[in-house]
Amino acid sequence: MAKRRVVITGAAGYIAGRSLPALRERYDLGLLDVRKTDSDGNEVEGIVQADLLKRDRNVYRRHFADTDAVIHCGFTRANAPEDQYWAESDNIAMAYNVYQTCLEENVRRVVVISSNHATDFYETLIWSGRMEFVTPDMRPLSDNFYGWAKAAYELLGFAFAAGRVGNGTKLQNIQLRIGGPRDTVADNLRADNLKGMHRSLGAYLSARDQTQLLIKSIETENIEDENGIPFQIFYGISGNSHNFWSIANARRVIGYDPEDNSLIRFADRIAPVLAAAKRDNDRGINSNP
Repeated sequence: MAKRRVVITGAAGYIAGRSLPALRERYDLGLLDVRKTDSDGNEVEGIVQADLLKRDRNVYRRHFADTDAVIHCGFTRANAPEDQYWAESDNIAMAYNVYQTCLEENVRRVVVISSNHATDFYETLIWSGRMEFVTPDMRPLSDNFYGWAKAAYELLGFAFAAGRVGNGTKLQNIQLRIGGPRDTVADNLRADNLKGMHRSLGAYLSARDQTQLLIKSIETENIEDENGIPFQIFYGISGNSHNFWSIANARRVIGYDPEDNSLIRFADRIAPVLAAAKRDNDRGINSNP
């Protein structure tokens, strides 16, 4: 059986790099980025340089031809704080270029690397005790430009999935709100900040769970919502005991079955922190001032 053709934008970046070896084995990959090296300066094999910010989509259209799915990881960073808004505006424009090109080239589905920051305002409520859990069907709320742009990716993606823009075709669309995709989430756990520990462990996303989430987001046949729109938002986290974002819909819609749990993965680092917290508690010291 022929392999699916999958294009990855931002292929030299960290998120793409975590899953690239497994995705190379499974798919016929097209790798796009403005650079050919990763953050450590190592050349990434197979990358084609393409600037997806260009409004003339004919410059890079050929890279999307005969493609089954696109994983959109591409983005641009601000060089200074005062440039943040403009950089994020460019990222929204890049997402539009990807969506529109996919629509025009009959790409079946786009899987977009969004972020938990699309809803990061809710964390203010969670850690102040006014809320306990966030679900993907809650409206996105962010108090910063980075999260605002991610929310805009999602809203723009829904417009394309609904078939009301472009040529009227529904562009299937999955948005992955990536949590904490690094094993360093357990590096600074402290007995005097158990809420911070809860946050770090709850946000964790292992590399193999990220890869499973990507594969199932690409390959699940039907991703329609209750209104028949092929659009879904999933939180990109592992099956953590400390989760405060819901992955119930990812389990239900695409059969996501995470293999990792930060409580188990980092048990050796958590145990001494909890022991210290118990000693503090026995002495009447508040672990979350």
